[in-house]
Amino acid sequence: MTYCVAMRLDAGLVFLSDSRTNAGVDQISTFRKMTVFEHPHERLLVLLSAGNLAITQAVRQIVCEQTGPDERSVWTAATLLDAVQVIGAAVRAVHARDAQALREFGIDFNCSFVFGGQIRGEPPRLFHVYAAGNFIEATPENPYFQIGEAKYGKPIIDRVLKPDMSLDEAAKLALISMDSTLRSNISVGMPLDLLVYERDALRVTKFAQIDHTNPYMQMIRSTWGERLKQVFVEIPAPLWAGAPAREGAPRLQAEPMHPVRAPLPAALDGQGSRGRTA
Repeated sequence: MTYCVAMRLDAGLVFLSDSRTNAGVDQISTFRKMTVFEHPHERLLVLLSAGNLAITQAVRQIVCEQTGPDERSVWTAATLLDAVQVIGAAVRAVHARDAQALREFGIDFNCSFVFGGQIRGEPPRLFHVYAAGNFIEATPENPYFQIGEAKYGKPIIDRVLKPDMSLDEAAKLALISMDSTLRSNISVGMPLDLLVYERDALRVTKFAQIDHTNPYMQMIRSTWGERLKQVFVEIPAPLWAGAPAREGAPRLQAEPMHPVRAPLPAALDGQGSRGRTA
């Protein structure tokens, strides 16, 4: 499995991916999930992948090999919409070729992609491509996409991410989201690829490959964990009905309440009181 996240901000784009692939606890490998298509001063496009490694690599290979002057490709697409349709077409081509054979072996056609960047003449855009080759685009209301093991890193992004956030703050947020996932899921692992794209640069502006020795990531891991514990300790314990409390303190329960109880079986009704008097 894997975890990838990408964010579309007013100032540009942030992409982060892990590199772990596993088919069991004793079959863990490293495969980088980020592919960059860079034509300086003309376009910068980034593809993140998750799912069955053979499928995602096949899709990536098709996209990378479409380089002829007469071919429809990410290198010649006039817009990001045209470019993401190239990704979708590659997914459908691999499905048409392999899906039936995979099904016969009990293997689902499982893949998903995040694709985004900027082509000269239009603003940065970000898309999520599904296993059917269809896609959706990020919006100001939903400015990010996750693929792979998304659930662990989602809560912090939902609480913090805003389109007007700076790129460095968004990169920090993406790394905290990744740290939460690394902490809770063994199928996600380092090294990480982090690419921060500044709007209208039309080239790679900031990129880092991050492993366990990276001092900034070590700081994120220790600081985030300690701050979570600190916030937990600072939140008051629940106050129940009748418990003494200062004026205005928030109560969990203001008055006695009762759960929904299953009826006591007739054979047991009264046994408790008879047992106590015997």
